[in-house]
Amino acid sequence: MDSAGQGMLSDFMTDVPVDQGGAARTPAVEGLTEAEEEELRAELVKVEEEIVTLRQVLAAKERHCGELKRRLGLSTLDGLKQNLSRSWHDVQVSNAYVKTSEKLGEWNEKVTQSDLYKKTQETLSQAGQKTSAALSTVSSAISRKLGDMRNSATFKSFEDRVGTIKSKVVGGKENGSDNLPSPTGSGDQSLPDHSPF
Repeated sequence: MDSAGQGMLSDFMTDVPVDQGGAARTPAVEGLTEAEEEELRAELVKVEEEIVTLRQVLAAKERHCGELKRRLGLSTLDGLKQNLSRSWHDVQVSNAYVKTSEKLGEWNEKVTQSDLYKKTQETLSQAGQKTSAALSTVSSAISRKLGDMRNSATFKSFEDRVGTIKSKVVGGKENGSDNLPSPTGSGDQSLPDHSPF
């Protein structure tokens, strides 16, 4: 491998010591001859070099993929959506998810078929019906009381007073006359029209 590959090896594999010259050799693992150990070390170096090469190829492919996406106008968000969708699908088809869903379905079936659940459901249904009937009764009573109040002498008197005040405030326009006093004091000028339409 060339010197650039050696540099990449040191960049990616700094935490994995590789013995290049046998300077500080550890004793051979029990059961291995020195020849077998050398063969394994040579294979290790070869595999590490392959890993570095694969990482370089992967990085180049990722750059090329990013460039293609950029040229196609695909955003990072689109990729994220696709990844999340694919991941959620993978979760849904996983054995753990399927087994959990089945187990929850079994538990749901057992709970909904139990006598306690049926009794609770029945009780809550009856309570809801009684509450609805009570609210209907209260609503009818309130409506009846409001109707009685509207027909009372006090309310009629109040309604007459409001009508009198209304006729005094708006009275000129109801009679077809637009001669309302101006807030500026000049009785001949009308107010400017500031309506938006």
